[in-house]
Amino acid sequence: MRYVDEFRDPVPAKLLLDELRRTATRPWAIMEVCGGQTHTLVRQGIDELLPAGIRMIHGPGCPVCVTPLETIDRALALASRDDVVLASFGDMLRVPGSDGDLLSVRARGGDVRVIYSPLDAVRIAADEPDREVVLLAVGFETTAPTTAMAVRHAHALGLKNFSLLVSHVLVPPAMTALLDAPDCAVQGCLAAGHVCAVMGWREYEPIAARYHVPIVV
Repeated sequence: MRYVDEFRDPVPAKLLLDELRRTATRPWAIMEVCGGQTHTLVRQGIDELLPAGIRMIHGPGCPVCVTPLETIDRALALASRDDVVLASFGDMLRVPGSDGDLLSVRARGGDVRVIYSPLDAVRIAADEPDREVVLLAVGFETTAPTTAMAVRHAHALGLKNFSLLVSHVLVPPAMTALLDAPDCAVQGCLAAGHVCAVMGWREYEPIAARYHVPIVV
């Protein structure tokens, strides 16, 4: 399959690894910021193939992992109400709150529905005007625009039963929080390309200048 098989071709991968071994003149501790990057590195075994002096540090790039407990507890409370439909992406259903998770609430009769797009929640609200539909909007810069589109679409339809429980977060503040830590061992960052497709890359320039840490998109 084009643009999939090429990235799994062992020949250029070996050439890149050989180039890394030649050019890495000292140990490096590099943080990959995106959870998708972590998944790929581990699943494809790339972290095991890197030269011994290059160590990957898993960063904060999973929105599920950085969602506050308070937000999860609010989602559980809303999903337990008879007059509410809670719409959420599937990866949030197993995130534990103080008393269970959304799957356990659904098992007890709560109306928790898995969506693939925030616009799915808008459609549910349009189809069921007697129920309050709450979209659990979680994610970094990449998902915030789709949440905004859902709000705009709901407004255009004149829906009065569509609302949000929002926990959108930004990547640069998460990076600076880690780099500010006294025991931070990060010497370089691998930034998320899909985030930069939304926000650009200029927000990383002051971070690189302040902490003297190279950032590659």
